[in-house]
This record gives sequence, C-alpha cells and structure tokens, in this order.
Amino acid sequence: MDMPFFKIDKRLIEVSERAQQSAEKAFEAIEKTTEYNQQKVLAAFIENRVSESHFVKTTGYGYGDRGRDVLDSVFAMSMGTEDALVRHSIVSGTHAITIALFGILRPGDILLAVTGSPYDTLEQVIGLDDSRGQHSDIGSLRDYGILYEQVELDESGRPNLGLIADRVEQVKPKAVHIQRSRGYSVRPSLTVADIEKIVQAVRRKSPETIVFVDNCYGEFVERQEPTQVGADLMAGSLVKNPGGGIAENGGYICGRADLVEQCAYRMTTPGLGREVGASLGHNRSLYMGLFNAPHVVGEALKTAVYCAWLFSMLGYEVTPAPDEIRTDIIQAVKLGSPEAMVAFCQGMQRGAPVDSFVIPEPRDMPGYENQVIMAAGAFTMGASIELSADAPLREPYAAYMQGGLNYHSGKIGVLMAAQSMLEKGLLNI
Repeated sequence: MDMPFFKIDKRLIEVSERAQQSAEKAFEAIEKTTEYNQQKVLAAFIENRVSESHFVKTTGYGYGDRGRDVLDSVFAMSMGTEDALVRHSIVSGTHAITIALFGILRPGDILLAVTGSPYDTLEQVIGLDDSRGQHSDIGSLRDYGILYEQVELDESGRPNLGLIADRVEQVKPKAVHIQRSRGYSVRPSLTVADIEKIVQAVRRKSPETIVFVDNCYGEFVERQEPTQVGADLMAGSLVKNPGGGIAENGGYICGRADLVEQCAYRMTTPGLGREVGASLGHNRSLYMGLFNAPHVVGEALKTAVYCAWLFSMLGYEVTPAPDEIRTDIIQAVKLGSPEAMVAFCQGMQRGAPVDSFVIPEPRDMPGYENQVIMAAGAFTMGASIELSADAPLREPYAAYMQGGLNYHSGKIGVLMAAQSMLEKGLLNI
C-alpha cells in the first residue's frame, strides 16, 4: 500500500495490508447487499416518477408541496412500509423518535423498552431519573403521565425473549421500544432477524401492542428493514445512513399508515399534520441523499470491517468481530484507558477532510451523563455517516467509530487513529 501523502509507520502499513486482505470476503458480501439495496431504491424512484419538478422550492405553509409528498412515497417504498414522513425540519434521530413516541402514546399508556436502557439522549425524553435531575418538568413522557418499564438484556447482551413475552403479557404495553444499534454500549446490535423474533414474541402475548424500532445506524445495512418483518413503526436520522452523506439535516418516521398519520399530527399540529411544512429548497438534497445511501452505507461498512481487522491484529478487542455479520455501521474498539481513547479520536480527526487541524477533547454535552469526546471532520456537522469516532469517558473506554463516505479515505482515518496512539506510546507493535 503506497502512502505518499501521510506519515504512517511502516509497521502499521504492513498490518494494514494484512487487514485488508483478510477483509476481502466480507467486502464481497457487502457489495452484494449494496447492489440489492441500490436496485430497491432506484425502483422506488422510477415507480414514483421522480422529476426535476419535485426539487422546486416552496415557502410559507408549504401547501401542495409535491416534492415533499413524493419523497415520502419514495422513502416508504424503499423501506418496505405503507407510509413515511421525511422532513428537513426534524433536527435529529432523537427528535424523530420523540415525535413518534409522543405521536402514538397517551397519558396512562405504558412504554416497554425490551432492549435494556435506551440511548443516552432518550433518557430525558422518557423522564428517567438521573444525577442532574433534568427529567423534572421538561415535557417528558413521564410528565405527561406515560409510564415506562424496561426488560434487561441477558448476560450475553441479547434480547431475553422469555422475559419480554412474560412482561408483555403482564402489562399489555401500548408500545414496545427496540433499539437496533448498540449505542454507547458493547452489547451486540440487533439483526433484522433478531427484531423479527422480538416482534413474534410480542404478538403472541399482545397483538395490539405497537412495536417501535429506533433504526438509527441500521438503514440499508441488510436487505430488509424492521418494518418488513412486522415492526409497526421506526424512525431515524438523515445525517446518518439514509441521507447518504448529502442530506444536510432531517429525519424520518415510517411504518403503518395510521401510525404515521398520528405522528404527523404531533410533528406539526392536530388537524394539519403532513399537509404543511415548506421544503425551502431542501428536497433535492434529500432525494439525492436517499439515492446515494445504499452505496455510501456499503463504503461505511467496508471501513468498519477494515477497522475491526486492523485493531484486532493490533491486539484489541473489537465488536463486532472482524468476521461477524453486521446490522449497523458502528464499530466499537475497546481501548482500555481514557488516554488511548482520546488518542484514537484525535488521530481520526487528523485524517478528516474538514477541520483536520482541530484537536478533540472530552467535554460535557447536552443529553449525556458522562463527558464525551467526538472526532468528526465532516461536511455536515454531526453527520454520523461521514467518518467519525466518539465515546463517553466511562468503562470500558471503547471508541465507537462509524461512517465513511468512501472506503479509501475511511481507511486513512482508521490508520491515523492507530498512528496517533503509536506516537503517544499507547500502542504496542
């Protein structure tokens, strides 16, 4: 491997070459899934007769925004769902999830999380106690009288189907919450097949319970999405997978048409729902991002597989393992110390196309209990589909890497992370 523009230790380059050779089989499988998903998305564009007229800017109330409405249809078909809401005005994945939960839940309803504790930023949405007391009177689900319970994962970090079925039978929750990705934990992410088993366990005990999936980081990683195996509703962010590195902001909610309609009334106002909301010229980037998403997700997956092979060869525990089946774009590397974690993130920042000169440091962030370090030299701020790495300063001091608009630059970012650790005397080679 020739590296004329970057100063990488020759020993690391030798390990890198072995890592890439080991990754070739996984790359072939990724390419097949990418091709399938690209055909699926292209067919949705063609079926919905997408034209340049759908990119026209609307302002004001946005009544009759054809581009916005057709985008919903294209997205729904791509995800195998009845309906979808795709909006630039949804500010994050957490916002999309919040709209969905408030859309389908009412005072006195029970929300049952069946994959253990939710992602950090959802704790205050739900109204869980924390040391800062920020759950109090901020408009959380709890403040509106919505009850919350959770079923813990088993000792291996997998969903406990027996306990899930028992608890669903006992409390008959209005909705079940499934988090597909690992978040800031080292438990395995859930495959679509895993989610199907949860859906079946819930349906046997409470057919009316709504199954909701936080699908962040998982879109287009497999050939199917959770809504194609029985989930009723799912949500995510457009600065992650389905925005293809082109959407500048936004989020989506998709699933059963009646539930999506309820979410639309929460998103804007009862009675108006999806009929309002000007696109303000964002439609083109949202369409183009969705079209590019299968390919970009494939590149991110290649970067993750390469990272897993490289750091496992360097002696670190990685999850997923290098040859493990993947269901999201996140690669966790257990680095063992806060110093190594910081060096990893700082090195990855050095390999970014934007803000490479910035030195990330841990800091307090809204919605997180621990300080968090984030490396993200991205064209779109916070875009997790672009190469980034972040981690909370807590055991087991794992860095969570995701994204990569193209594999070739993603590989350099991973090597720069290892080089940074080597330079600081934190990597034995």
